[in-house]
Amino acid sequence: MNTDEIKNALSAIDNRSLVDKVEMNLIRLFMEQQLKAGDLIPKEMELATGMGVSRTVIRESLNRLKTMGLIESIKHKGTIITSPDLSSVMQKMMIPAIMDKDTLKNIFELRLIIEVGMADFVVARATKEDINELRGIVINEISPSKDTLFDVNYEIEFHSKLYAITANETLKGFQQLLLPIFSYVYSSGLMKSNPSNRNYVSHRELVEILAQRDADKFRDGMRNHLENHFGRVLGSSINEG
Repeated sequence: MNTDEIKNALSAIDNRSLVDKVEMNLIRLFMEQQLKAGDLIPKEMELATGMGVSRTVIRESLNRLKTMGLIESIKHKGTIITSPDLSSVMQKMMIPAIMDKDTLKNIFELRLIIEVGMADFVVARATKEDINELRGIVINEISPSKDTLFDVNYEIEFHSKLYAITANETLKGFQQLLLPIFSYVYSSGLMKSNPSNRNYVSHRELVEILAQRDADKFRDGMRNHLENHFGRVLGSSINEG
């Protein structure tokens, strides 16, 4: 075999797998060294030498960590560990147009789980002003029945206020990621079926339950309020199965 044949037989090294390994090694290093937000990490050349890889591989790995919000480059200082903003990181990945139906459906189901589960925080942290603002939002709402869907505008405004009342910044940021999912639910066909012949707790009724300051009652009310969504989602799962 001559040199030309040897060169033709060569295959490129899969740099992506090497970058993956370096990325995981860096994360492991940060954890082992118990680095915290604000701590400096070694320079690119030092990392490359210590790990026995090129600076190009190190740079690509660091860029991934920057995208994840784990590190940040500070001018005249270097690269430091940062506390990632979870909602910001997820926002970069939450593109409904490229998500498949199952993923979008799973995210919507997560919304239902969260909104029932956050009842205690809403009741504990809602002020009189918050309750009056909720009353103002739903003053003209038509009470939903088995034949009436919740108006999407009321859904967004009312539930956004509930997330804000929790005073949980991560939860509030996550709620912003859920907004595009509303369009999916109303356009995917999930909302076409009527799962049961019953009325549901309206937004107006939820406000008055909240005013009673009883977390158990509000949680039950929220679950009943979302029953039409649970019924349609679970009903579609049964039908698809």
